[in-house]
Amino acid sequence: MTSPPPGRSPGPAHVPGGALLVVGDVITDVVARHRGPLAAGTDTAAAVRTVPGGAGANVACWAARQGGPEVRFLGRVGADSAAWHERELVASGVRPLLVVDPLAPTGTVICLVDTDDSAERTFLTDSGASLRLDAGDWSRELLDGVAWLHLSGYLFFSAPCRALVAVAVRSARARGVPVSVDPASAGFLAELGVGRFLALIEGIDVLLPSRDEARLLAGLPDTVDAAAELSRHVPLVVVKQGDAGALVARSGAVRARVPARSAAAVDTTGAGDAFTGAFLATLIAGGRPEEAATEGCRAGARAVQQVGARPRREA
Repeated sequence: MTSPPPGRSPGPAHVPGGALLVVGDVITDVVARHRGPLAAGTDTAAAVRTVPGGAGANVACWAARQGGPEVRFLGRVGADSAAWHERELVASGVRPLLVVDPLAPTGTVICLVDTDDSAERTFLTDSGASLRLDAGDWSRELLDGVAWLHLSGYLFFSAPCRALVAVAVRSARARGVPVSVDPASAGFLAELGVGRFLALIEGIDVLLPSRDEARLLAGLPDTVDAAAELSRHVPLVVVKQGDAGALVARSGAVRARVPARSAAAVDTTGAGDAFTGAFLATLIAGGRPEEAATEGCRAGARAVQQVGARPRREA
């Protein structure tokens, strides 16, 4: 991965007022909240709920909740639940641009949440139709009226989605639309390969990794060092650290440490997506990165106090 070329701004430029287009995964989440370790070979009592999810769709919903720009979402679903997911996105204030897959069902994630362990979660993932989004699902017209393009990291984990990423980034570059990426999963990143991922995101404007993802991508054990190193290659890097807040890095140095908001965690699923959505909405509206990170931490705190990865809607 090379450094930004001479003369390139150390931060993203955009025209406030346009829409945010999020491209990524939309998933059906089955959240099982259990107490203590799973009992092998027998039953473990749990509270189970089925809710809409998917990192990309979650980001779009949290951005819409933040207010400001119009939010659009492009993703692929199966016919089995397309209507439900479309209704849920619309109800959250997002304009859905869903491609219905004729062969694959909507992806499903089983979220195991241990209520005795700070609401930490384990995911069992069947990506289904979400990883079948491809270059044929993209058109340049999708960027009409768009001020910002955000790509879910899950797009980088299948060949069809990587083809879409390439054409989408080229289209955004041609129009001067900034591009951000949330790496999404340290496990999948390790499987894909760090070098390959860094090559695929060449030229993006904002990277929003978690603490573990930042360390993995930079090859450094210290999060501050990792954020600084990544910002030598991406103009703006914002590392999400959960209850340790966030780091904002530019030009090879951490420029701000944003504290987390105190919250009693019920379910940490989607907290990083909430941060990203609120961060992008604030940035697009004209806020400084530090202000946007503060809003991201506030949204993350709200997210962990509820079950499910989407913002709670008013009755």
